[in-house]
Amino acid sequence: MQNQFRVGFVGVGRMGANMARRLSEAGFPLTSIFDLHSSTAAALAEQLHITRAQTPAEVAQTSSVIVTAVSDDQAMRAIFAEQDETSLLAHAHNRLFINCATLSPNVHRDIERLVTARGGSSIEACMAGSITQARQGTLYLMCGGTQDVFDRARPVLDAMGKTVRYIGQAGEAAAVKALVNMVMNSNTAALAEGLGLGEALGIDLTLLRDLFSQTGAASRVLETDGEDMQYRAHECYFSAAHAAKDSAIALDLAKETGLLLPVAQATLSQYRRVIDAGKGELDKSAVAELTFKDRMGR
Repeated sequence: MQNQFRVGFVGVGRMGANMARRLSEAGFPLTSIFDLHSSTAAALAEQLHITRAQTPAEVAQTSSVIVTAVSDDQAMRAIFAEQDETSLLAHAHNRLFINCATLSPNVHRDIERLVTARGGSSIEACMAGSITQARQGTLYLMCGGTQDVFDRARPVLDAMGKTVRYIGQAGEAAAVKALVNMVMNSNTAALAEGLGLGEALGIDLTLLRDLFSQTGAASRVLETDGEDMQYRAHECYFSAAHAAKDSAIALDLAKETGLLLPVAQATLSQYRRVIDAGKGELDKSAVAELTFKDRMGR
């Protein structure tokens, strides 16, 4: 089954690179990769014994399936740019695009329209999980597009995700993913405040985290970020900059519906403060640097 797919990647940062490694180990023939950070792409291409493409178009030309994992809406529109011979659209005919980044729903809808008009297929496969899950193929994937394209993409999706869910038409999975990350980010910021206040009150934070875990303060974020906040271990799994981007997407959706979301807005403000402090590329747990008294300004 795997040999029916010739897989290329556009965007091989922390997540994309580990998804590529995972698919290679799962037996999918990889063709080529492209990333604006040429040194990163070159190192991964050498490791996987595949080609480092000079343009996104080269990846599409040599692949039947192209997985994209870029940073934001602007980057996505750039790699699918119309009237650009170097973009993925130059060789979209009969190609299947699996788009994994957290983007605005309208971007996913636009990409599906552009690809379909050129005889290709596109599906969004929004990821919940981090580097470890990408490497192990245990991501939670929320998919949006037509049912038939989802079914065609299923073998590749199943190799990348432990749970693969079809949400609905293009843009619908992206909306759900934005809500997932909005709530996660708000939980993270709230946890940082709880631990920061606990530390200021002289409470042992290991004890406090244990108490949180056994009460209504328990959360998945407590499991993944609590210890890191306590010990300032902010190695990046999901950056503060990406947290800000994703909360902003959700707030834009809220604005479209006329809803006010003050908690989400406050969370976005906190993450923008982290970015303004020059710490946007640290893990989202670095929001705790704003709430511990002895860390402010350090």
